Amino acid sequence: MVRHLLFAFILLFTSATVWAHGSGQHVLGTVTAIDSTHIEVKTPKGAMVSVLLTKQTRFKEKGNPSATEPPVIGDRVVIEATRDKKPLPATEAHYSPAKKAAAKTTAAKKTATAKKTSTSATAPAPKKETTVSTAAAPKSTAKKT
Repeated sequence: MVRHLLFAFILLFTSATVWAHGSGQHVLGTVTAIDSTHIEVKTPKGAMVSVLLTKQTRFKEKGNPSATEPPVIGDRVVIEATRDKKPLPATEAHYSPAKKAAAKTTAAKKTATAKKTSTSATAPAPKKETTVSTAAAPKSTAKKT
């Protein structure tokens, strides 16, 4: 009986995971070319993928979900496309602008460098250690009588 319940439990959650993923194909990479009808993406493995843009394609910029402008060359994208059709028609394109990302990393590097410089400039100089001689007093050689 326990086996049957365990099997049903696993089957329930496995099927929910499959349905949550959707039927689309995801294209991840960097925009290399874009115009009003298609977008070309270079994947991390180096493959070039061309995705068709339609009037129904929605664009979502990271950090600005109300933006409707398409990405530009150099932006990182995750495109959801319909798998069954050729060429791949995009339904949604999430992107992160390359200029802002580069500016953030440059600013972070400058801040880290400034912190290192200011820390070393304001750090107190190490104290010189002085040794104090604690020579033992001479022992008394007088005998007790």
